[in-house]
Amino acid sequence: MFGDIMKRAVEATPGAVGGAFADPEGEMVDCFSTVDKHDWAVLTAHYGVVLSHLHSCFGTWHYGSPEYFIAQHAKMDIVVASVAHGYYVVLGLAEYQGSSPLAMALLQLRAACAELQKEIV
Repeated sequence: MFGDIMKRAVEATPGAVGGAFADPEGEMVDCFSTVDKHDWAVLTAHYGVVLSHLHSCFGTWHYGSPEYFIAQHAKMDIVVASVAHGYYVVLGLAEYQGSSPLAMALLQLRAACAELQKEIV
């Protein structure tokens, strides 16, 4: 079911190449990807570490936990969003018709996070 949720998010986002749902330890629970699954799992774990550092940083400043962050790279944009209980999702976007559709990615990730939260609570 988790993979189906990620598949819907990826397929509804122009330029998306993969989406993953991961646990608080960075282990990928499930994914849908058009790229190598092992590479996607490694990328997911690394971005989980970044999210963990952001949680620690914002917790220290008492601003609350981050809901999502965006990392823009030369060939891919990555959106990472918190789900609940330390779980998170990662969505990768390749260039699509000259740009990266981040607004659509955020919309799809919000919907996916809501669905995933219902499943894990």
